[in-house]
Amino acid sequence: MNPQQYVQEKAAASGSSFYYAFLFLPEQRRHAITAFYAFCREIDDVVDEVSDASVAHAKLAWWRSELAQAFAGQPSHPVTQALMPHTKAFGIEAAPLLSVIDGCEMDLNQTRYLDYAGLQRYCHLVAGVVGEVAARIFGQTEAATTRYAHLLGQALQLTNILRDVGEDAMRGRIYLPVNELQQFGVKANEILEREYSERFTALMRYQAERAHRLYDEALAQLPAADRRAQKPGLMMASIYRTLLREIERDNFQVLHQRVELTPLRKFWLAWKMQALGRM
Repeated sequence: MNPQQYVQEKAAASGSSFYYAFLFLPEQRRHAITAFYAFCREIDDVVDEVSDASVAHAKLAWWRSELAQAFAGQPSHPVTQALMPHTKAFGIEAAPLLSVIDGCEMDLNQTRYLDYAGLQRYCHLVAGVVGEVAARIFGQTEAATTRYAHLLGQALQLTNILRDVGEDAMRGRIYLPVNELQQFGVKANEILEREYSERFTALMRYQAERAHRLYDEALAQLPAADRRAQKPGLMMASIYRTLLREIERDNFQVLHQRVELTPLRKFWLAWKMQALGRM
């Protein structure tokens, strides 16, 4: 298996909505974003699949070393081998890749966030900078597009957090800010024990409204000159915002299940944005 095949399989196997947005890109951009996404998946998998924190820290340290070698011209992993040929063309630097590692490493050290400012820092590292790199790969020409991409990345991450409240609780993690749990009278053990209540629903509605505001703010920031090039990101906004609305329609029943869209529906939403330019 060559590096391109490896990252393609990594992206497709994840089942992520991102994969559908990549399908419509020209070949070089598609290869670049697929390699970058595979890198993000590799780092995320270290945290989610390695049960021993010391081993996970060691693996992330290896990835930092691998990035240094890769940007020095000696990549050894299939992901970096697939990614490095695209770094110059799309302005991909080591710093945002290292930020992704820093963000994922926070999951090894921290299972709670005291307030939204702390959660924003996490979302900045694992999603905001990812959005910025993706925007350059898609074809950014305006500086303002960076702000759009960063806000959209955060909106997508907040949607992920709402979808995965139950799954994260199984790992002992609660991303919902502690001061907001207190504001709505929801105790951490209620989430860990998957107990629904009107208080929990109100808390989740508050989080969903914040995510919607971020989507609106992000879309308002996108310059018209870059809208066509940024269609893959807009596809993601369409898919994830539809998912968020499904979670709302299901009255936030996320503690015992993972609300998802079917592959066909994801493809339809992506195609509609590609062909018709609307969500």
